[in-house]
Amino acid sequence: MDKNSVIGFVLIALVFIGFSVFENNRARKWAEYNAQQDSIALAQKIAVQDSLAALQPAVQSEGESFAAPLQSAVYKDSLIERAYRAEGSIVALENEKIRIEFNTKGAQPHSALLKEYKAYGGDSLYLFRGGDAEYSFSIYAGQYLHTKDLNFELAYKDESSVVFRLPFSSGGYIEQKYTLSGDGYTLNDELSFSGMSSFIPRNVNVIDLDFNVCVPRMEKGYKNESQYSKLDYYFEGDKKPEEIGRGRSSGKRVDSKLSWFAFQQQFFSTILRAPDQFASGELGINFRPEGNPEGVLMDCSAKMRADLPTGENVTVPFEFYFGPNHFKTLKAFDHKYEKIIPLGGWLVAWFTRYAIIPMFDFFSRFINNFGLIILLMTLVIKLVVFPLTYKSFASSAKMAALKPEIDKINAKYPNSDNQQEMLKKQQATMNLYKRAGVSPMGGCLPQLLTFPILWAMFRFFPASIELRQQPFLWCDDLSAYDSIVSFGFRIPLLGDHISLFALLMAVTMWLYSKFTMSSQPNADDPSAATMRFMTLWMMPIMMFFVCNSLSAALSYYYLLSQVISIITTLIIRKSINQEAILEKVRASEGKPLPKSKWQQRLEEAQRLQEQQLKEQRRKQGRR
Repeated sequence: MDKNSVIGFVLIALVFIGFSVFENNRARKWAEYNAQQDSIALAQKIAVQDSLAALQPAVQSEGESFAAPLQSAVYKDSLIERAYRAEGSIVALENEKIRIEFNTKGAQPHSALLKEYKAYGGDSLYLFRGGDAEYSFSIYAGQYLHTKDLNFELAYKDESSVVFRLPFSSGGYIEQKYTLSGDGYTLNDELSFSGMSSFIPRNVNVIDLDFNVCVPRMEKGYKNESQYSKLDYYFEGDKKPEEIGRGRSSGKRVDSKLSWFAFQQQFFSTILRAPDQFASGELGINFRPEGNPEGVLMDCSAKMRADLPTGENVTVPFEFYFGPNHFKTLKAFDHKYEKIIPLGGWLVAWFTRYAIIPMFDFFSRFINNFGLIILLMTLVIKLVVFPLTYKSFASSAKMAALKPEIDKINAKYPNSDNQQEMLKKQQATMNLYKRAGVSPMGGCLPQLLTFPILWAMFRFFPASIELRQQPFLWCDDLSAYDSIVSFGFRIPLLGDHISLFALLMAVTMWLYSKFTMSSQPNADDPSAATMRFMTLWMMPIMMFFVCNSLSAALSYYYLLSQVISIITTLIIRKSINQEAILEKVRASEGKPLPKSKWQQRLEEAQRLQEQQLKEQRRKQGRR
């Protein structure tokens, strides 16, 4: 037997061994799962039998009316049955920032009120209102229990914590201990099982958690609010969380461990984290239609599974966050919570994180007017990029100075339908630029450099909670759209209003395009009519429709950026000596144009190619 055969047999043996180990592990896990399901099925069967027995008609005594039917018992344990029949009561914990109410029925959060914020219109801001949330655990403990159906006893309460207990007749109990942080937005939950080993079978090693929340409307514009609302979930060790939603109903099943999930409204979130991680889960988000009578933005649901440790007394910890989507607040937890704030891709997010947010926070320390802060930020950004854009602005100004010479070329070659004449016209125009030392592509550089900044602002302003409900001029909330005309009905694409900031931004964009296009070499060229129409008309109109329902701060920033660009271009044009440029062009007429190294290499390559073609033709002629 040769060496290759031996290696082949060894590899086959390793494959069989690995497959056997894999199958044994899978069979063991499947047996545990079946045992758990059998226990649940048996418990449900016993409950049904008990219920049917209890519904048997009472014996009628002679001369007596029918006896009243006996109330069926749902649970075998008398204390659990009593907890099932009992009514719940409300208990509250609060600090300076938040008030959380709990319902003893289910020992679950009942409502969450943020004290420092108001909903649009001045109402109290609830992350969820009373009865609009469900937080329940399911476990097999002699019978299949759902904590939402059972009334817990209030065992202990002080200013920062509350303890609920569900006792069993034998002395064991299930406990929920909630602890509210002294001055923050976090709520710790310790789910404990004490003395429950005789109730919970050994093969039951998981618990199921259901967390459902109806998130109310909180902001002015439904479109903007829904577009920035979503459901996030995070896998430990990843750079950022995954997400579903953004204005669209969606669902996701996760079959691997995850650390936390967030029901994220535009500016506020409810986050639930499992320090020991969730084993798996199923997440869903459903957006309600605008104007629904309940005033609900979206319904969020999470059906999670968590591992249950073995032992006589075990605790499964969870952590809530009920609060604002404030970057520094979320980042302080060091759990990647801040990544739920939409800052764009890696380049845009890097610029926003290390330039925009620090600059915004710096100005906020000294200035309370956020309209003025945005103006200062715009000026700073323009000053920083000015050294990079000056050459491009100067190139555009020189092209404006060459307009008389370009007009002469256009008059010399008026026939745009003649291909050869058009090529001569383009060649003459390029030669003119070379003699003047102007790059026709230089005007594109400012747009390329400023595009990431514009996109960063597009992501930053609508998601910045600092701008929420901040007034400026005629706008009552810079985080939402400003409205100078309200129709009372919706128009497709436009909405039910007209934003003055968006309108001014579109008009300024049109003026800037008109101003810059007048200096372009193809300003009067019929072949470029489509491009002129797109730049001059379609872009401003499209931007108006896009920004009409978005943040007023965003439209205001774009407006300022266009105005500053117009002023900058005017100043640079005035600083350019147009006569000197024209003199330089006239002085170079009739003289050979200098060639760049790239042009020299290109001409050399063309000569070599022509020689090769001639040589091939000569050889073919000999044949």
